Amino acid sequence: MLDYKKYFEKGIPFDTYQTNMEEEIKLGIINDHSQYIPQNMQRMKRIGKTIKLIPELNDALAALNHNYNWLIISEHWCGDASQIVPIMNAIAKQSDGKINLKLIYRDENLELMNAHLTNGTQSIPILLQLDENFNLNKVWGPRPKLCTEYVQELKKSPNFQEEFKEKLHKWYADDKGMSTQLELLSLLK
Repeated sequence: MLDYKKYFEKGIPFDTYQTNMEEEIKLGIINDHSQYIPQNMQRMKRIGKTIKLIPELNDALAALNHNYNWLIISEHWCGDASQIVPIMNAIAKQSDGKINLKLIYRDENLELMNAHLTNGTQSIPILLQLDENFNLNKVWGPRPKLCTEYVQELKKSPNFQEEFKEKLHKWYADDKGMSTQLELLSLLK
């Protein structure tokens, strides 16, 4: 059985995650995914500044009668995370301390990641909703269901790899975080 408290204590706040991301860009670290990090950083900052939580989510946050610990499995290079994690952070900030959010790196915590695979893959971001005693309550991720369905349709195209990233991020832009917010709202009920 996983010690979620240990992983949560190892996790970092959102601001530290962003600072680490900026440092990784400045250091010019080169790996298989490094080319995605600068654009993901811009995307996260933009979403963080512009996201408006839906009224139903604000109401649910105001009505929360117990605290949660949200542990997000992520990586800087993940395009889905760049679209979703800022929304999760906005929700935690709006919760008035009822949601304590931390992030943990997937590739440094494979035991945790492998306990939360999506169809056998290490897809991220994964949100682990823990109660006040760090017991696993609910799991969400790696994408909103509507986005997952859209990706399944894209995969049927012979040009899937060439079109994927552009079409995926256009879907997120058109959705404006609504699908993510509605699904995260369901975690709080």
